[in-house]
Amino acid sequence: MAGQFVTNINDASFEKEVLQSDQPVLVDFWAAWCGPCRALAPIVDEVANTYQGKLKVMKMDVDANTATPARYGIRGIPALLIFKGGQVAEQIVGYVPKDTIDKSVLKVLA
Repeated sequence: MAGQFVTNINDASFEKEVLQSDQPVLVDFWAAWCGPCRALAPIVDEVANTYQGKLKVMKMDVDANTATPARYGIRGIPALLIFKGGQVAEQIVGYVPKDTIDKSVLKVLA
């Protein structure tokens, strides 16, 4: 369910792929049964295309991976967390339009 520039990650790869990344990382916490998550997926793919080379975009299935969502207090999905330097820099919960995500991404990239 991930686009060309979107990588699926899990609890095991999270530390290396996200927290130790030298680039900011947007993580989309989602689940297959979640309608708003499916609706947000093409927008997340667009964001990945737009910021290719500046921002890594990852997806994490909250049903298959419970440790990481619990660690970051993910209670509602879809949830987008943008990490910079191993810390959460921005957090977006729920279905939002692309410009809302763009604003958060640009804030982190600034």
